Amino acid sequence: MSDAIDSMKSNHSSLASRFVNSPYLTSIGLVGVILAMAVIFSMLNHNFYSSTNLRNVARQTSILGIVACGQTMIILSGGFDLSVGMVIGLISVVSSMVMVDYGLWAGVITGILLGMTIGMFNGFMVAKAGLPAFIVTLAMYSAARGLALIISGGLPITDMPSAFSFLGAGQLFTIPIPAVIAGLVFIFCALLMKKTKFGKHIYSIGGNEHAALYSGVPVINMKIWIWTLHGALIGLATLVLTSRAVSGHATLGEGLELESIAATVIGGTTLGGGKGSITNTFLGVVAMGILTNGLNLINVSSYYQMVLIGVIIAGAVFIDQLRSHKS
Repeated sequence: MSDAIDSMKSNHSSLASRFVNSPYLTSIGLVGVILAMAVIFSMLNHNFYSSTNLRNVARQTSILGIVACGQTMIILSGGFDLSVGMVIGLISVVSSMVMVDYGLWAGVITGILLGMTIGMFNGFMVAKAGLPAFIVTLAMYSAARGLALIISGGLPITDMPSAFSFLGAGQLFTIPIPAVIAGLVFIFCALLMKKTKFGKHIYSIGGNEHAALYSGVPVINMKIWIWTLHGALIGLATLVLTSRAVSGHATLGEGLELESIAATVIGGTTLGGGKGSITNTFLGVVAMGILTNGLNLINVSSYYQMVLIGVIIAGAVFIDQLRSHKS
């Protein structure tokens, strides 16, 4: 009799653990939060639901969405990238200067390739040299910022081809082009993570790197490729952001590293790696976009918004730790 009771308790505990750690529970919670924020902000400012504002939300969150996709894969593999904002500034300056001198496509290709090169370098230092991602990306943050300011002289790069503005300001029917690009990136990354061996390897490396290595996963090469792909997405996000700003600038992406981490963690991705999804990151990005837009509409200072983002990151990590403890 006691064995049967113990068995029932064990089954009940297992079911509870699965429920607490279910990605669907995170998705439902995020959808609820998004709907609640939309209702509250629409009551505080009736312009929230206007087509113009909704297009602005889509346009503003697209850059964060592209960056967050790469950040999610990095965090799932057991790392994180603190250099995003300043790397965007460096890519923006270099690609803009190339675009002014050699034309639109030369600048676009330069932006993507430079992002991939920086990502590959970060990946090599993390995977091959064995340095912590925190140290590598913090060093890259400083180096990229310094290089961008040296190359540009602290001044914006202007006089880019007029056709380039379409990338940041154009529309497909009524949908902003940046939102279309971000949507395609989300679909690509979601399929990559769910349907390919590459995605499965990312989860296995983040879950238990030593076990992944012993099971035949080429951990070092995989990490380098993950960081390289992340760099390519940063390059793409930079081009969209530079087009929106109509100029290249050394501080263009400042703060995006924290925002992308916040969106990823809000989406339920575990900072230790191995647990999370691109789909939930999408919901995290939407939540961040609505929150920022709503606070802007009700005239909350950007300084307070920075404080709020810090609190959100701390709260999301705290909740993640509670869930891990319960599991």
